[in-house]
Amino acid sequence: MMKAFSLDPRLEEDSVFVCDMPLCAVRVHKNALYHWLILIPRREGVREIFELSAQDQGALMEEVSRAGRFLKELCQAHKINVGALGNIVSQLHVHVIARDPKDPAWPGPVWGTPHTKAYDENTLKTLIKNLQQGLGGSTS
Repeated sequence: MMKAFSLDPRLEEDSVFVCDMPLCAVRVHKNALYHWLILIPRREGVREIFELSAQDQGALMEEVSRAGRFLKELCQAHKINVGALGNIVSQLHVHVIARDPKDPAWPGPVWGTPHTKAYDENTLKTLIKNLQQGLGGSTS
């Protein structure tokens, strides 16, 4: 019997639910300075990509690619960064981040940057709606 999926508390604290794709829960990072998605495979206890089945590995890459393509189009990004570090949060999750030379952390990483800004409620609602439509995921 497969154990129910649970979200790491830090991921829940740092992000907001957008939708579920076939494999991943999609969340948007709360830092409004970046268009930053986090895709979390709904598989309990998985810490590494290679721990996923071959089918799930393929689904993960498809979903990361779909998210990256949509973000690039949505904000006319110069570059899409994709990373699965897991040094602080061990639950497997993949960051998909639209980057631009005008963003405050450019050209460095967004992790650990002192540059943060909260979304205003309306902007966040609009972004989530756009992401739901563009990614075609389920919201239930």
